[in-house]
Amino acid sequence: MEHLSQKEKITIMIAIIGAMFFAAVNQTIVGNALPKIVADLGGLDYYSWVFTIYMLTSAITTILVGKLSDIYGRKPFILIGIFIFMVGAFLSGLSKDIIQLITYRGIQGFGAGMIMSTAFTAVGDLFAPRERGRWQGAMGAVFGISSVFGPTLGGYIVDNLEWKWVFWVFLPLGIVAAILIWKLFPKAEKKEGESVDYLGSIFLTTTIVPALLAFSWAGTKYDWNSTQIISLFASAIFSLILFILVERKAKSPILPLYLFKNSIFTISNIIGFAIGVAMFGGVMYIPYFVQGVLGFSATHSSFITMTMTLGLVFASGVGGQIITKTGKYKLQAIIGLIVTTVGMFLFTTMNAGTSQWLLIFYLVLVGLGLGVGMTVFTLTVQNAVDQRYLGVATATSQLFRSVGGTVGVAIMGTVLNQRMSDKMAESFAEVSKQAAAVPPEMQDKLAELQNPQLLLDHAKLAEIQQSLPEEMIVFFEKIVSMLQDSLSFALSGVFMTAAIIMILAVFLTLFLKEIPLRSSSDALPDTHRKQHEKEKLTKQPV
Repeated sequence: MEHLSQKEKITIMIAIIGAMFFAAVNQTIVGNALPKIVADLGGLDYYSWVFTIYMLTSAITTILVGKLSDIYGRKPFILIGIFIFMVGAFLSGLSKDIIQLITYRGIQGFGAGMIMSTAFTAVGDLFAPRERGRWQGAMGAVFGISSVFGPTLGGYIVDNLEWKWVFWVFLPLGIVAAILIWKLFPKAEKKEGESVDYLGSIFLTTTIVPALLAFSWAGTKYDWNSTQIISLFASAIFSLILFILVERKAKSPILPLYLFKNSIFTISNIIGFAIGVAMFGGVMYIPYFVQGVLGFSATHSSFITMTMTLGLVFASGVGGQIITKTGKYKLQAIIGLIVTTVGMFLFTTMNAGTSQWLLIFYLVLVGLGLGVGMTVFTLTVQNAVDQRYLGVATATSQLFRSVGGTVGVAIMGTVLNQRMSDKMAESFAEVSKQAAAVPPEMQDKLAELQNPQLLLDHAKLAEIQQSLPEEMIVFFEKIVSMLQDSLSFALSGVFMTAAIIMILAVFLTLFLKEIPLRSSSDALPDTHRKQHEKEKLTKQPV
């Protein structure tokens, strides 16, 4: 579709970005609103499933639709995705209990997977490799804007309107995006000789689902060595083995394994996985530090963390423009990841005495690094494979990053809990003798104080303080200070783990081959084309 006029391409991209924003903001808008929604619907025990089901269904459809869109074209899947997402959003607003909400969020996830997979791939269809950087940066900025705008709007809606409008407020945007894509996006003919790999699709699904569930529940709902977690991992490994055996013989595999023989494809996806682990697993704990260690409110915390997102949005746009102008990306990726690593390391130096302005500087630094670095790796994957594999390659890149985020949350959660437990045991051993002298009627209140989650509930903490006699206030403050030190110590371990993983990502980037990016005005001579194609994996092994 590179033959379309620039005006037609831009109009189509505006519609695609609108659809992406529609899906992205509907995911982030739920965060601040969900506590009040669950308070109304009940079912607090199933709270996490509202997020988990969305993650599972979107991850499955991302990779499956990636291959199907290579066969049937992007247009039908992005339209179907928007329709399914709108249905899920509308039904979510009608939910009468938590089970209905979980079911409808699952439907939304199916639609979101279709939208995201086809949207990023469509950039590769519409633009030459060198011109994709600008649009990849713009699409990355969409996620940043939605993560800033969504939670704030969600909180406002549940405070001032009925919570169903959280799901309904952006439905008109989905309708407009669908109409524009239906009218403007060119229709592609089905590729002859291609068939749907049903068996591979089944085994890929039975690999992804138990693996994501295992990482989501490990260390929180169940212990890592519990029967449930081990069974889920065993099931995922068994399905993966069957998937590999099936894919090696499939005529048109859902995920062509021979793509992994391409070093650029493989290294880019591993780096994307590492970025997912560090970014989602590390940065998501910043609010814990702001609220638990520094003692700021949740609203104030959201304004502080917003600075990282703004840095990411700005750097994504600038990074995309640089790639488009220079046609090169490797140095930019290395610089971006190094800046992110430095920011992550600086997080490890924070404690209860850290000023919010210094924290904001660290956050902006990480945001700038991620914005510059993350723009690159979807582009490298698209640039490294033949056009006929564009959909499945792009979807694989998204899947690796998404799974990385899930794995990161599990790993960092385990690091946090272990270090917190060790530090608290050490700290409270020092005050155990003083606690023994506390009147029996106060012992229960002191026991409450030994829960680090209390640091995130400032109202409850103030209530406990007001209920204590004046002579125990100093002891109370000492315990709170110990809790803050313990949480700060635990979070330092989390951020150090993320920094180490980012160092690995930088190291891998050094081995990333750089293929010059072609622009739409370039006419490749035969010798250049042959050399260019040698760098790409375009044929199945005989």
